[in-house]
Amino acid sequence: MTTTERHQDPRSQHPEPPYPKQQQEPPGVEADLRPLADHGEETYRGTGRLKGRVALITGADSGIGKAVAIAFAREGADVAISYLGGVEDADAADTARWVEKAGRRAITVDGDIRDDAFCRVLVERTADELGNLDVLVNNAAWQDCGDRIEEVTVEEWRRIFLTNIEAMFHLSKAAIPLMREGGCVINTASIQAYSPSPELLPYATTKGAIITFTKALAQDPGVLERGLRVNAVAPGPIWTPLIPSTMPADQAAKFGENTPLGRAGQPAELAPLFVFLAAQESSYITGEVIGITGGRPLG
Repeated sequence: MTTTERHQDPRSQHPEPPYPKQQQEPPGVEADLRPLADHGEETYRGTGRLKGRVALITGADSGIGKAVAIAFAREGADVAISYLGGVEDADAADTARWVEKAGRRAITVDGDIRDDAFCRVLVERTADELGNLDVLVNNAAWQDCGDRIEEVTVEEWRRIFLTNIEAMFHLSKAAIPLMREGGCVINTASIQAYSPSPELLPYATTKGAIITFTKALAQDPGVLERGLRVNAVAPGPIWTPLIPSTMPADQAAKFGENTPLGRAGQPAELAPLFVFLAAQESSYITGEVIGITGGRPLG
């Protein structure tokens, strides 16, 4: 049974704000998150919908990427876990443990996706060590908060663009020629693309670019000739280590209370949508952006 199959009030199915005040150093780690995030470790049940597939997931050490990795493995996929490295080593190793516990192969690859050469190595290692490549999940992202444009440094702007959108270009360009027919690219966008917060100006701008990139890439002749699909998921506020590590403690404590459901989403609540977009059931869906926002409208 997945978390979405429990017959519970969605407003109280997971922890509600206010959350304990906390602050982490970016990019944050799972062990220090309070409350801990739910990645579906104890709840997601697979049915073999991705049997024999190979997936590369960026930012798979924690948050949304971790939940997707666990779900993909339980659906039968081998998983390459891309992460930044350093403080994230323990989180990435834990993701790999859950993938292997599901009986699937996992490789962990640490490195900075801002480096286009690393993006190519990451794709090549996935195909070489796991034998193929069927699904690319461009999920890793970075954000910084600042109330005014003059508070945004050039270095912050460039880091966010290099991580959130330029890496997506480099990874997709390297992966698409290697992907098998029926494969797909799934990009993580955000409600910030539609309802941007001024304190997340660079982040929101990249998420808007991701939506355009997704829609254009889905029509790329090389993508269509190979029988591939490209879609995006646009989450609302999701509880991950990025929140207390990049937001002021007071703001993080209230995270998600502005949704109709009154709380932040959990990574486990997004994983089934990623599975659906990677599986054969969504074979007629490409170039789409699907929101999962706790009731906040896209647009």
